[in-house]
Amino acid sequence: MDVTAADVAQVAAQIFGEPVVVATWQGRPVAYESGSPATGGLVRVNGSTADGRTFRVFVKLVQHARHWPRLGQLPPQFRDAFTAQFPWRQELAAWDHDFAGRLPDGLRVPVLYRIADLGDDRLMVYMEDVDACADSTWDLARYRRAANLLGGLAALRGTPEAIAANAHAPGWGLRGYVDGRVRQGAVPSLADDELWAHPLLAADPALRADLRRIADALPEILDRLDALPQAIPHGDASPQNLLVPVDDPEALVAIDISFQGPHAVGFDLGQLLIGLAHAGIVHTGLLADIHDELVPAFLAGLRQHGGTADADEVAYGYLGSLVARAAFTSLPFELLAAPPSAETDAVLQHRVALTRFLADLGLTLL
Repeated sequence: MDVTAADVAQVAAQIFGEPVVVATWQGRPVAYESGSPATGGLVRVNGSTADGRTFRVFVKLVQHARHWPRLGQLPPQFRDAFTAQFPWRQELAAWDHDFAGRLPDGLRVPVLYRIADLGDDRLMVYMEDVDACADSTWDLARYRRAANLLGGLAALRGTPEAIAANAHAPGWGLRGYVDGRVRQGAVPSLADDELWAHPLLAADPALRADLRRIADALPEILDRLDALPQAIPHGDASPQNLLVPVDDPEALVAIDISFQGPHAVGFDLGQLLIGLAHAGIVHTGLLADIHDELVPAFLAGLRQHGGTADADEVAYGYLGSLVARAAFTSLPFELLAAPPSAETDAVLQHRVALTRFLADLGLTLL
């Protein structure tokens, strides 16, 4: 990543509100999973000025999907359509009025300092480096708080004006994801007898059949989602993308937005529920308790900000979106063929349990 001294100097001047002389600065790469096609790298910059003031900046390389290192893992017949259609710049919408101007009190975005165009469909985004609490601080109260704020966001971004200002049809993002990543990438694995003979999968002989039933119902689930009240969501509202500032633990800072078209009200609750579990941080045995808290808290925030959807609509929007998006992609099929080890077995056991939990939720929709 080409973080330059000139860019750092301009950003430092913005931070302090006056011209400064940068005496020292250092950029340290941040380890990350390259699962997002639009993320080309992350760097945390620490610096100091000639008069002794210190500053921090978070830098993200946003890129066209054709630069994604994992592009070769997609089926060849899917790659060209995927790279042509993937909205790689949508994360920048976080700072547009349609997002930043419609946030409930308690939810904000990082301060944006600078966007440097590197050419070849690559952008370097310089933003506030939020001093955030660790993931372990996500107790039930914080999940309730996040769900409440996401309900407020859905109300403020579900108005007729907000929907009319968006260029996409209801369910656009989720349908594209299901048509590609789910139907072409994951669902075909249900037909692979060798994969499903793996001992960890064979231990739950009903799981494969349950996922097949849900896969057959996906068209009906998506149609019903599109018929529900719509709102433009955060899009990837996992706890990892809702930072908790150390100096304001009741607030949340939204990062990495996606799916920026109208989706069924409740859409954001899915990633809120499973984000930390998918990362292996939260045990699947805790998900039922978290799940029970989300719809009531979301509904309270929705109504507080003028939304009118009812509990059944929110619940179906939440569960239908979650199951369509995650039930078929939570199993890391590539690990099933890997040489056995304690580490891979632990990951697989956790993901099989997560998939069973999601499948059980999916069966309630049928």
